[in-house]
Amino acid sequence: MKTEVVKEIVSEDGTDQRIDNFLFKRCKNVPKSHIYQLLRSGQVRVNGKRIDFHYRLAPGDLIRIPPITVPATATAARRIISKTPLLHIIFEDEALLVINKPSGIAVHGGSGISFGIIEQLRAQHPEMRFLELAHRLDRETSGVLLLAKKRSALVALHQQIRSGHTEKHYQVLVRGKWPNTRQHVKLPLIKYVTKEGERRVTVATGKHHKAEEKTSPFKAMDAHTVFTLLKTWRDYSLLNAELKTGRTHQIRVHLAHLGYPIIGDSKYGDFVINKRLSRSGSSVSLDRMFLHAASMRISHPLNGQPLELTADLPADLRAFLSHLDA
Repeated sequence: MKTEVVKEIVSEDGTDQRIDNFLFKRCKNVPKSHIYQLLRSGQVRVNGKRIDFHYRLAPGDLIRIPPITVPATATAARRIISKTPLLHIIFEDEALLVINKPSGIAVHGGSGISFGIIEQLRAQHPEMRFLELAHRLDRETSGVLLLAKKRSALVALHQQIRSGHTEKHYQVLVRGKWPNTRQHVKLPLIKYVTKEGERRVTVATGKHHKAEEKTSPFKAMDAHTVFTLLKTWRDYSLLNAELKTGRTHQIRVHLAHLGYPIIGDSKYGDFVINKRLSRSGSSVSLDRMFLHAASMRISHPLNGQPLELTADLPADLRAFLSHLDA
């Protein structure tokens, strides 16, 4: 499918953004090489003039985007997105969009995934001129997901997250009886690549496999999680996990290293228990990871007012806990 000529005036959300990055977001599923070819050939114009990819946009700039051929697969993907049910919105104003992310959906497309949460929201809300993820959740993790509707809000949120001025709490079910009411876990984490080419994370104790060290181009990063016991059963424990740092797979790896893997975790969990619980017809079944982003406390990125954002535990996780109580 070939698009028509588009002319767009830059708002404050596009200020100081490079033209190539602007086009990447506006021209979804168009190869970057084609975007650069359009820039080099002068087909993209700003204020009627040729520009190169280094050009930074200013408020009021008039951008002309020429006709672009969009792959048929991308058009089909957009049709699928448009029919996908709307996501549950927890909070929304002129700067923020907060949703209760369902499990099983990636936050963005890539790595073999045609589309994710961000693509779905952009397709279903074309009136939102700017929409970007403020942070990420694993594909299997449900719960509070924060998005910015203004570039100024996104910058402010990233600054809050980097400086540790946000508070994130997760609910997680693990194998075994957790021994302490409250426990601080401070174990550095390091990424590595498996022989199959898959990226994983492990605790950087100096004892992890030499092959992992050789294949890891990453440095160990400090990681701090606070676990609070909520409830125990004979074989399971329900915990609140508070993230003091936000490393990749932090909760999952800390718990697995301590011998309390998350139920349903396909990367770091107890695969025997996971297989047993996922069997259809079982009296107690669960076919996903029991990790839910339950709440997040932030300061509003524009007015500084405190916000507490909460997402109820999904029905499948509530049902599993009810089975344990029975």
